[in-house]
Formats: sequence, structure tokens, C-alpha cells
Amino acid sequence: MTVDENEAQVLDQWTQRLAQALQILDLEVDQELLLDLARKSAGSVIHAAAPVTTFLVGYAAGLAAGNGSAGSKEKSTAAVTQAADVAFRLCEDGHDGGPAAEGWADTGQ
Repeated sequence: MTVDENEAQVLDQWTQRLAQALQILDLEVDQELLLDLARKSAGSVIHAAAPVTTFLVGYAAGLAAGNGSAGSKEKSTAAVTQAADVAFRLCEDGHDGGPAAEGWADTGQ
């Protein structure tokens, strides 16, 4: 998803305000990664998949990285990248494919 310079500035300001309001200190958001993931999931599945996908990636990354002082920036970045990679791979299968298409036998579930 491409944003122009003005939109990028607004998004940066919104991200900072929201992170502060949520009391998430020193958060570095890879906006390009999230925008690409939202675009890919919206195009591969349905438009509404974009916010759900980015939420689930963030949630999974948060669980993997730990919370508060237990997690480091490096661990958080790695967790986001890993979760996003899973989502990007799943988007390649579109709305009819992926692990659920054949059951959960080959997954960690």
C-alpha cells in the first residue's frame, strides 16, 4: 500500500499518539511492512482481511516477544518479522488455501 508524503506524516503522527495513549513506550513501528501486509491480505483474501491480519500478526508477535521489560527491541522486531512472514505465505494461498484447507496436522496447533 503506497502512501504519499503527507499521508506518511499523518500516519507517523497517529502511530506516535496511539502508542503513547496505549502506554507503549519506545515502540518502533515498521509501517511499510504493515501496509504491505494489509495490501497483500486485502488483495489475496478480501478487503476486510487487512485489519484482521495486521492485528493477528501484532498479537502473535507480542506473545512471541514477551511483554514489558521481558522483551527487547531485537526480539520484538524478530517476532513481528516472523509473524508477518507466516501471514505473507498464507496470503499466497488466497482465501481458499493454507493450513486450514488441509487441517492442522502439519502445524503447531
